[in-house]
Amino acid sequence: MARIGLLGGSFNPAHRGHRHISLQAMAALGLDEIWWLVSPGNPLKEAAKDMAPFAARLASAVRMARGARIRVSDFERRNGTRFTIDTVRLLKGRYPNDRFIWLLGSDTLPNFHEWRDWRGLAREVPIAVIRRPGYDSTAHAARAMGWLRGFVRPSSQAMQWTEWSAPAILFLRLPPDPTSATAIRAQHPNWYRRSHPHKQRRSRPGLPLSARRPLDRTSR
Repeated sequence: MARIGLLGGSFNPAHRGHRHISLQAMAALGLDEIWWLVSPGNPLKEAAKDMAPFAARLASAVRMARGARIRVSDFERRNGTRFTIDTVRLLKGRYPNDRFIWLLGSDTLPNFHEWRDWRGLAREVPIAVIRRPGYDSTAHAARAMGWLRGFVRPSSQAMQWTEWSAPAILFLRLPPDPTSATAIRAQHPNWYRRSHPHKQRRSRPGLPLSARRPLDRTSR
């Protein structure tokens, strides 16, 4: 059984904050790996005007994850899943011997109730909320917490998450990283055009990381 953290998102672009919270969560939860699931198109961000092409976002994630036990995947694009609930159910069916925990930034929790079948997602896998600067109070006051509050586990039990039955949610008070994709885009709105196309092609995921658990196209 592998203990795997799942971090989904647009990665527009991937940055050191993604890497920082992943490594911190890996240590706090005793994870073997973290999988970055790069979304081909977040349904809640369909109106966004500054969304970079998928290939550029995927390439930025591959570069940022390099050298760590982080696997970057285009799983959702290759399997046609648009909603997290469908992705998680497909992963659980494909890797029944592994245990998954969903990593959720505290800046996302206030909108969690807008996710497709968010209660169903909470029943599928435990959720670890990762602290983001400035979102402590809004996260705890989130609309979804009206239901999730009854399933909060103490952070002191973080290493025992594989023994829990979902729904289960815990708040990890890890050292925060202030890096923001929004701020990066504000300063460099055409960040993806600054990368050389040939370098992007070379950094795309190729062969699976391991024959034991090939996650479609993955890379470190």
